[in-house]
Amino acid sequence: MDTLTAISPLDGRYANKCAELTDVFSEFGLIKRRVRVECAWLEALCDAGEIAECPALSPGERAALQAIAADFSLADARRVKEIERTTNHDVKAVEYFLKEKVKDTSLASRAEFIHFACTSEDINNMAHALMLRDGKAVLRAAMDEATAKIAADAQAYAAVPMLAHTHG
Repeated sequence: MDTLTAISPLDGRYANKCAELTDVFSEFGLIKRRVRVECAWLEALCDAGEIAECPALSPGERAALQAIAADFSLADARRVKEIERTTNHDVKAVEYFLKEKVKDTSLASRAEFIHFACTSEDINNMAHALMLRDGKAVLRAAMDEATAKIAADAQAYAAVPMLAHTHG
């Protein structure tokens, strides 16, 4: 991408300084968190025991479902975007992607419960909340590091006289 055509300086001239936030706030980051929310929702439905056709997960099934979210890759995101070109709906594309992922597994019988009783907003608001939480963690670590450096410098240079300047 030419930095002059970037949406903002964060994507352009400051991209190398914001690299850690790319995984969080990019479209990839949003899709990844939508997948995480959808997987957690299916897990919760199975745990609830309220729907006979959506029985409890075995430990292996739970691990497999969690791995779909944990191991979500750029290739997976590209597949979601490919599906979206057909559906013209971003969250529906995530649903179809997950149904593909469980198709030939023991989770296949629960595929129709992916996104069950949810609206797109249910998924999106949780995904955005996860993005904010994860982004805050990245920023907090950077702020803690900067604060520690300033505190160390304040101690190291406490006895050094300085000329006071109000401006200029």
